[in-house]
Amino acid sequence: MEFCPKCGSRLVPKKGKTSKGASMVFVCPKCGFKKQALSEKVTPKVAKVIQHNPQQLVAVIGKEEQKLRTLPTVRIECPRCGNNLAYVWQVQTRGADESSTQFLRCTKCGYTFREYS
Repeated sequence: MEFCPKCGSRLVPKKGKTSKGASMVFVCPKCGFKKQALSEKVTPKVAKVIQHNPQQLVAVIGKEEQKLRTLPTVRIECPRCGNNLAYVWQVQTRGADESSTQFLRCTKCGYTFREYS
């Protein structure tokens, strides 16, 4: 990691051009200071940022997990078949300062419904 001698900001690696071809140059994003990389063979590793969609983060129990039968159960009436036993789990679907959503799946018909706290 390199820092700018003028303003102290972190230098960002960029591809530069020289008479020999392409090379690596470190550039200051604040003041524009440029510094040649020590070796032309050195290529900096840039981190890749992955942004997830909020819908990807909601965990819903699939058919394979449903077969395991390891979830805790609670006595509640199923709105579809009237059975009085359902598997239960909680997921934080909204903000951290709000209560979590309780998901329930009927042990008889497999209908999944939710209960907001």
